[in-house]
Amino acid sequence: MANRAMQEATFLILTALADRSRHGYAIMAEVERVSGGSVRLRPGTLYAALDRLLQDGLVAVEREEVVDNRLRRYYELTDHGRGVLTAEAERLQKHARAALRGLRTAGGGA
Repeated sequence: MANRAMQEATFLILTALADRSRHGYAIMAEVERVSGGSVRLRPGTLYAALDRLLQDGLVAVEREEVVDNRLRRYYELTDHGRGVLTAEAERLQKHARAALRGLRTAGGGA
């Protein structure tokens, strides 16, 4: 995954788990918060992504509990997931710096 760009939703889901484990609804709320409200994940999108991230070893189930007779599963980043997220954040930061440098050189004022 380090060689190709990560989908925005994947990046934001991993980012939502960077500081602590969260259950699905909390992940959706954190994604909306960190994206400034520009990304609102639907439950189907979130859980399909989490299934893929589990298979890829980027996240793991930290614990499960029953709340109001419903299973609540908490997800956390694995060490591998933390490394992949770090690499993607650094890649994005590098590209953003290059874009801002170019804009300053061209007199774009950034």
